[in-house]
Amino acid sequence: MNKTAKGIVALAGVLAVLGGGYAALRLTDPDEPEESSVSSEEDGSQHVILIRDDKVTGEDPETGETLMGNVVHVQVKNETDELSVIPNPKAATDENATKYTLEGYEDIPLRGAVIGTLANNANGLTTEAVIEENCSDLAKFGLADPVITVDVTYETGTEKTLLVGNKAPTGDATYVMLKGLDTVYTVRSSAMANYSNTLFDFVDKTIIEDPGQQNYPKVESVLIQREDLEGGDMYIEYDPRSDDEGYTGGTSATHILKRPTEAFLSVERSTAITTGMFGLSAEDIFSVHCQEPDIAEAGLKDPFCTVTMKCDDGNTYKLLLSEPFTSGEGSKSCYAMLEGGNVIYIVSTEKAQWATVTPVDIASKIFIGAYVWNITDLTAQAGDTAAEIKVTRKDPSAELETFSASDFNAAINGKTFDSERFRQFYSFLIGANAEEFALDEEIPEGDPAASITYTDSYSGQTTKVEFYDLSAMKDLIVIDGVSKFTISKSYVETLIENIQKLDSDEEFVLTWK
Repeated sequence: MNKTAKGIVALAGVLAVLGGGYAALRLTDPDEPEESSVSSEEDGSQHVILIRDDKVTGEDPETGETLMGNVVHVQVKNETDELSVIPNPKAATDENATKYTLEGYEDIPLRGAVIGTLANNANGLTTEAVIEENCSDLAKFGLADPVITVDVTYETGTEKTLLVGNKAPTGDATYVMLKGLDTVYTVRSSAMANYSNTLFDFVDKTIIEDPGQQNYPKVESVLIQREDLEGGDMYIEYDPRSDDEGYTGGTSATHILKRPTEAFLSVERSTAITTGMFGLSAEDIFSVHCQEPDIAEAGLKDPFCTVTMKCDDGNTYKLLLSEPFTSGEGSKSCYAMLEGGNVIYIVSTEKAQWATVTPVDIASKIFIGAYVWNITDLTAQAGDTAAEIKVTRKDPSAELETFSASDFNAAINGKTFDSERFRQFYSFLIGANAEEFALDEEIPEGDPAASITYTDSYSGQTTKVEFYDLSAMKDLIVIDGVSKFTISKSYVETLIENIQKLDSDEEFVLTWK
């Protein structure tokens, strides 16, 4: 027995007189500062560098630290997997590439920094304490048949094998020993944690990388094809008017819904659908290097939902989603993979909203979205009352940053009309959002209770909005002959009243509830 060990035994005897429990605690206390050299302390701890390249000596000229050697291979065997860590060949040409990768899995996205810990945590591993020399009962430490073995190979050919046993009963400590020796040590459990991980723990769960706000490509379109969607596929398209700083109208969303109905989008509710593929992360991994049986088992051979996102940088992403299922915790998830990919992920439907979204979930309920001073013609009709309004710029050549009523002339039924009065009426028109979607509602027979037809000079489009009696409390909004929304009957009744006041000096009624 060496002098250090004799000192430990003697100290243990003294402490036993004072209290055996205290002695046991201090002999296995892992909370001591880590050192890179061998040292013995009064409390019985001994810091030993367990794994290093014995053929390498000297210090790093930049850091002054003792050189431990260059690891070229780490073989990790644990309860579930056998992993081979090798230098990443991409690191030679790509400064952003991680130093290490997993052999045989270079073609899938990996968590390179976490893989690096399998080499870095072993190389230069320092013990916390010497637990027992000449140990004859390795089973009590979990080292007779260790669950984890770590084989480290250096570029000089030096090989070391670390055997990892049980966690110590107190503190952040785990029992270890070197293969071929009989001394048991403790090391920090946190340094050993990743050696028990499965292959899936080293797979990057980010399905499509987030390029960052400054590098986002323009999403030109999103197509959602899902077998349970009523009315057919959902198709979202970039609104080119969003590129025009002078455009005012609609909502602040940069995209519009084109199918199964045309509608503005709510910014808050549509962003996860239009750009949510970027940075999309999974909860877990179902399969890597997936084959046809894996794809079929995950329900992706004939996917429940397919999402196609086209970007202006030339990239098109197609995400396949299975029908949602309930996980053990009661939340909803689905299997997901990129078309042509070789990893099947498990993603929560909270993130993969394409599997559950409907047009109603993301569409705005604005039914007139044109900017007031883009209107050139507006006809309002209610029963026998009709008002034809024309609006023109006083000086079309003037370059103005903002517009007001004083910049326009207006006429009603061929007579001069106060442009400010037109603005007030139009403010009433757009002062309400629809209440509910009514995409499948049958249009009632007969004439509408009221209608508004307007031409937007920016788009050049003429739109007709009709209001039909639907029930005691609601009216139906029909846009260009298509059922769209329901709205409070009180709004339509007030609209009719205001249409009748247009060609007069009476004040408009601006509230209706």
